[in-house]
Amino acid sequence: MNRLIVWRHGNTDWNATHRVQGQTDVSLNDLGRQQAVDAAELLVKLKPDAIVASDLRRAADTAAALAALTGLSISYDKRLRERYFGAWQGLTMTEVTQVHPEQHARWTAGQEVGGDVETLDELGTRVADGLLDAAALAPPGGTVVVATHGAAARQGVGHLLGWPIEQLRTLRALQNCHWIELNLDDKRGWQLAAYNVGPFSDHPVPPPV
Repeated sequence: MNRLIVWRHGNTDWNATHRVQGQTDVSLNDLGRQQAVDAAELLVKLKPDAIVASDLRRAADTAAALAALTGLSISYDKRLRERYFGAWQGLTMTEVTQVHPEQHARWTAGQEVGGDVETLDELGTRVADGLLDAAALAPPGGTVVVATHGAAARQGVGHLLGWPIEQLRTLRALQNCHWIELNLDDKRGWQLAAYNVGPFSDHPVPPPV
């Protein structure tokens, strides 16, 4: 049974201030770098066969912490980038509510935001495609670790599992440097084995944007 680990990147200063990152290329902060090291020390025990990452620095540098322990090289895939949030990017969530109140209301309700924000269907499709190609890198019974982003991880995994948006909304936001474990069953396809797994953290959960 193949295993796919979908790993959210470590903390950034924009996470800490609830600023929308989307596809803006923001670096990890000191906390995020330590989170990546702590998580990598757990993930290395899963004996990954391959590591794939979004090409955005916060995900790529998170993956690098695991690569340093495994000796594996990292493959980069732009399809694993975070959701494109258009005009929201760079704004705090408080500013989003003030500048784009109708869009924010739709986002809060789990609806499509509109404007130049990437749709959930587009996000889920492209990330799921990237996850499938990443999973194919493992030998039979192997493990692949994918470093990506919060909204991308949830929507991509949901697309693989065939879950509707309403069901995905019941999942708590993925914490920084925590991960989702999927197993591929020969008869049943992809199955959710674990969610929001990672090093213990008492830090607030930033929104997955």
